[in-house]
Amino acid sequence: MLGRVEPRIWTPPLRDLSDPAASWGYEFIDFCESIGWPLDPWQRWLAIHLGELFPDGSPRYRKAVILVARQNGKTIFTRLLILFWMWIETVPEILGTSTDRAAAKRSWLKVVTMAEQCEELADDLAPRHTALQIGEEDFWNQLGSHYRFAAPTRRAGRGDTLHRALLDELREHRNRDTWDAVLPAMAAVADALCVCISNEGDAESIVLHEEYDAALAYVETGVGDPRAFLAAWSSPSGADPTDLGALAYANPNLGHRIPPDALLGEAMTAKRAGGETLIRFRIERMCQRVDMLDPAIDPGAWKDSGTADALDLAPHRRQLALAFDVSLDGSHCTLMAAAVVDGLVHVEVVKRWQGFGATKALRAELPALVAKLRPRVLVWLPSGPAAAVAAALAEKRGQWPPRRVEVREVRSDVPQICMGAAEVVAAGELRHPRDPMLDRHVGQTGKLERGDQWIFARRGAGPIDGTYAMAAAVDAARTLPPPPPPLAVA
Repeated sequence: MLGRVEPRIWTPPLRDLSDPAASWGYEFIDFCESIGWPLDPWQRWLAIHLGELFPDGSPRYRKAVILVARQNGKTIFTRLLILFWMWIETVPEILGTSTDRAAAKRSWLKVVTMAEQCEELADDLAPRHTALQIGEEDFWNQLGSHYRFAAPTRRAGRGDTLHRALLDELREHRNRDTWDAVLPAMAAVADALCVCISNEGDAESIVLHEEYDAALAYVETGVGDPRAFLAAWSSPSGADPTDLGALAYANPNLGHRIPPDALLGEAMTAKRAGGETLIRFRIERMCQRVDMLDPAIDPGAWKDSGTADALDLAPHRRQLALAFDVSLDGSHCTLMAAAVVDGLVHVEVVKRWQGFGATKALRAELPALVAKLRPRVLVWLPSGPAAAVAAALAEKRGQWPPRRVEVREVRSDVPQICMGAAEVVAAGELRHPRDPMLDRHVGQTGKLERGDQWIFARRGAGPIDGTYAMAAAVDAARTLPPPPPPLAVA
């Protein structure tokens, strides 16, 4: 099994790139050969597509987002690219960043060493060709090209005019400070190019995901920035980590620099361990986007438990439990239903309320919904906004509580409810209708440790009341006593 030379997703070219005149990538390939660093097949593909030229010879792209799994040679590609910019394109100012200042400096020093040890390049170096003063580090040649590095902060590149930028490990950019410092510094340069190369990141990789999604939207719809390049060597979503064919999508050097048995061994270990170990493997070795490193509910198990043919819970009122919850800011409320049928817990979203006045709408509409569905029990969590809604409902006269419906707080403690729901999903004993809202809430639910136990915790700005309502409904449905037998008909 060999890695795939072509990425799984990329920006389509506007012209035939088999013509050497259509891309500066061919010149880059020849340059690397001439200095003794021949490119790997996937790197040659990348060079040709990244280097696409318009018919008038001007470069098509001003920025590029490149995703490839670790240990496939992306860093050496970037160092060679910097040397090409300095010796062939001879651009005046190049800036490089990495995960932090120390990593950026290590890469900078290795570029300097590569140039010094290559006879063809060293001829263009003056006896003094580096400045090592902290904060003023610079590397230059006698062709007038300078390469500097910076920490990934809001000061990177400010005050300068940049012609090229290399943002290594864009996954580590937790905000747009560096991006907003570097890109405007290139605005007045007609042929500027910012290359961002990384493996996939977690939910905090804000810049990577925003830029990737924007470039992908252009690939899929043709709407967006036509001068943004995207190339993603990534395993298909949901692929088994022990599938070598899937790993080949993210690891173009599989079978070359990366031994298949070694990568497969890592995959089997990660799959057996599950949890954060498996998620990190998916992110770093499969280049798959995962919402968080420590999700409360296993994403793979949740996806597998979804079904397009959701069970109609209406005929199962004798086993039906309802639960509602409210987000911390009161802007989102969810009413969930659950029932145990043939050994499986089936859940569905009954209704959700969103925006200003969501809790008021919940109070107004809940009595009629409960009267219509006639569940065995309606529950809510004993603390937080849901308890306030329940207290307000208790003041209603005539409508509340509904006839023949038990209305109460959940009887289990909150950690038991949260951990129980996660266990049911992991065991494959839950079915859900793939509701987009519920999928989103579950995807942004993490863990908050409480000693040897944990409860659900929000990750990011989104609400998770859907996850809490689902877990409370599941707990209530599983702890209901058996329904009384139907009355015999004479």
